[in-house]
Amino acid sequence: MLLALPVLGGCSGVQSALDPAGFEANAVARLFWVMLGAAALLWVAVLGLARYASRQRQQPWRHHSAGRLILWCGAIGPTLLLCALLTYSLLLMPALRASGGPLQIDVQGEQFWWRVRYQPPGGAPVESANEIRLPVGQRVELRLSSPDVIHSFWVPALAGKMDVIPGRTNRLVLEPTRTGRFRGACAEFCGASHALMAFTVEVMEPEAFAAWLAHEASPAEVSPAQASPAQASPASAPAAEGQALFLQNGCGACHTVRGTAAAGRVGPDLTHLASRPTLGAGTLENTQANRMRFIAHTREIKPSALMPGFAMLPEEDIAAIAAWLGMLR
Repeated sequence: MLLALPVLGGCSGVQSALDPAGFEANAVARLFWVMLGAAALLWVAVLGLARYASRQRQQPWRHHSAGRLILWCGAIGPTLLLCALLTYSLLLMPALRASGGPLQIDVQGEQFWWRVRYQPPGGAPVESANEIRLPVGQRVELRLSSPDVIHSFWVPALAGKMDVIPGRTNRLVLEPTRTGRFRGACAEFCGASHALMAFTVEVMEPEAFAAWLAHEASPAEVSPAQASPAQASPASAPAAEGQALFLQNGCGACHTVRGTAAAGRVGPDLTHLASRPTLGAGTLENTQANRMRFIAHTREIKPSALMPGFAMLPEEDIAAIAAWLGMLR
């Protein structure tokens, strides 16, 4: 029992299927506990019968009695139990696969990051990357696809797994039941950096979500407060220098920063990078030092990533680009 205690730490937290924060996750957790209870009941019954046969009953079983025991305990009983569990699980499915609300989100799994595009009703699409934000208490339909290999989208606290398959669009409906930040991951091996393909899901109050989505649709705003004190004064100089270096070194050919000439479609949208908690799909914390590391040594941090490293640039240029990216709110 003492050895089992550390395992209980997996029963809660931002990536636990046993600490549900969504309608589907609640149903999956309830199904798990029902099946676990049924398995425990059957286990106790088998152990009790084995103890009775080996310790309490001394005389041999008659042929007729043994046949009835095998029939009821070995065939009819387990069949009825499994049929009951199957019926219970099938009854859960219609509610889990119901249609979503007016907001739809296209999520594209790529090697090795997530492209996220919000499709608000009556509005223009809003693109982001490696994080998803949802309004609490509202159903949202995720349309999952992939341009390269099979991935698997999984946020244990909100819903079950859904495969992301090239040439096919799978649909997953999420309905968060409480606010918070939850961790998701790719659950299907997809290459060398499969384990470095996480994302965050932040569940917000509906009003806060609407305000965030409106801000996310706007061009990048340079926030000097996000730079170090040495870089923040004067504020406009490092921002202009970092943006110029970003464009001069070809970063805008792969990345989009709305409000600038950078309009690339290959890599993640960086318009509001400073508001994201991590870099490289959950690989590093979003700090100035880590932005510099990722720019200079991308493939050392994420093997087989398509983005090349820029270690050949002078360190001051890398620092300026990283500082400017850290100002994009």
